[in-house]
Amino acid sequence: MYHHSGSVAQQAAGSATGVLEPRGADRAEAMLYQRCTWCGTAMYHRLLCPVCQGSELRTERSEGVGTVRHSTVLHRNTPAARNVSLIEMAEGFVVRGRVMGPPIGIHSGDRVRLSTAKDPVRGEPVFQLVDEPLRAWT
Repeated sequence: MYHHSGSVAQQAAGSATGVLEPRGADRAEAMLYQRCTWCGTAMYHRLLCPVCQGSELRTERSEGVGTVRHSTVLHRNTPAARNVSLIEMAEGFVVRGRVMGPPIGIHSGDRVRLSTAKDPVRGEPVFQLVDEPLRAWT
């Protein structure tokens, strides 16, 4: 198969399954994402590149650091309120997950770090705040 760099392209290493896997016994879990070999776009859990529609995706490991892009509080189908957030990771992809802490205290722009790659109940990544927000009481 011909690759735009003039060399033979490797087969796509990414797949829809196995996106979340443990780093090892001594470290927390890692989040894996895909990067398009043609245009370099980073994406989470996709089969095709959303930019160029390429199917040659390689799997890479995320550092687990990101910023809350949007957060909302849900009250349905749960005994207590919980937050659902869109996290923009440092590598450039966006993932939906949950940030630990009081749901009303999570705001856009908060820095977060991956706590566990898979919530045991909902199967989504769980994040924790990197530093306490310095907000006045309102």
